[in-house]
Amino acid sequence: MRLLHTMLRVGDLEKSIRFYTDTLGMKLLRQKDYPAGKFTLAFVGYGSERENTVIELTHNWDTDAYDRGTGFGHLAIEVDDVYEAAARIRERGGRVTREPGPMNAGTTIIAFVEDPDGYAIELIGQK
Repeated sequence: MRLLHTMLRVGDLEKSIRFYTDTLGMKLLRQKDYPAGKFTLAFVGYGSERENTVIELTHNWDTDAYDRGTGFGHLAIEVDDVYEAAARIRERGGRVTREPGPMNAGTTIIAFVEDPDGYAIELIGQK
């Protein structure tokens, strides 16, 4: 068994694709419209779906925004340098919601950013 993908519902698919590709450096792996269901799926990630876990962005054509609720926490991405990654994301228009630094009660360097729909993404320094 292996984890294939995490699905996020997004209000503006093109804006979300730009964030994950241009701001976070992922690739758009595939995208398909489903007219009968009135939705589009786009898969983004850092590598092939055969070898990597990816993110499925689901856009329901009749929904512009979602209530994220309180159950979902965040996605996590390992980066070489958290300070550099946060600065690069900010330069590309991304929103840093927690500045880089040691995690609470620990030494691992982390930061948090938000995607266009407000989903939290934790940047974690390599160990």
